Amino acid sequence: MFMEGAKSSLLAYTDHLLSEGRATFSFEEAKQALQVSDAAVRASLRRLKEKNVLAAPMQKFFVILPPEYRAMGCLPASHFIPNLMKYVAAEYYVCLLSAGEYYGAAHQRPQVFQVMTDTPRRMVKCGRVQVRFISKRDLREVETQEFNTPRGTISVSTPEFTALDLAGYVRQAGGLNNVATVLSELAESLDPIKLVKAARNSPLAWAQRLGYLLEFLSESAKAEKLAKFISDNHAKVAGLSPYERKRGYEVNNRWKIALNTDLEPDI
Repeated sequence: MFMEGAKSSLLAYTDHLLSEGRATFSFEEAKQALQVSDAAVRASLRRLKEKNVLAAPMQKFFVILPPEYRAMGCLPASHFIPNLMKYVAAEYYVCLLSAGEYYGAAHQRPQVFQVMTDTPRRMVKCGRVQVRFISKRDLREVETQEFNTPRGTISVSTPEFTALDLAGYVRQAGGLNNVATVLSELAESLDPIKLVKAARNSPLAWAQRLGYLLEFLSESAKAEKLAKFISDNHAKVAGLSPYERKRGYEVNNRWKIALNTDLEPDI
């Protein structure tokens, strides 16, 4: 048991946290535990950071580095993101390419860890670890699954919501060809009924683009119910590429998609 008080050291405090399975703490938590001044806490934090025992993904939020992670200069993002999001009081879920990785749909390991939040946030750089935040207004409509990590659990968008996000946030997902590549591996995890349910909580153009991509990838059975949903909602024409003009291009009438770009997925 950790004994609070001036005779305790920050190193003893971090060892205590690790013994309880915790690897993160805030400035205020350390100050309360040690019962010393702000200046004394800052000095102790600085010493442990210089010894590569601590890292700070965000101001006044710290991660404890066991020896195996000191060369990386940080813990893996999945180890601290849930606590970081709790610290800043933000809704979140792991999204896009990082979410795909949890379902075995990572053609290439993402260089940054992608997290959807309810408000815009700056990118986090911690040693070799980078976390990019993408904002969405209402995350409560998105269904998630909990995955175990060495430090607890982390929330990840379901395969269906991941697929729709990929179709919506094309640029953040590495471009349309990369989206199609990831979808080719994610498709086996998709439930057609759940896909329609997810589509009801996403822009219709995302569902149109996703349906076209699944059919292009010879996964028509996964998209059959999605096609009826789009027809029932009288969709307007959307671009296969959301960043190019739609006029003047052939339109796929089943999905109401203007074919304004070429597709060359790596499959």
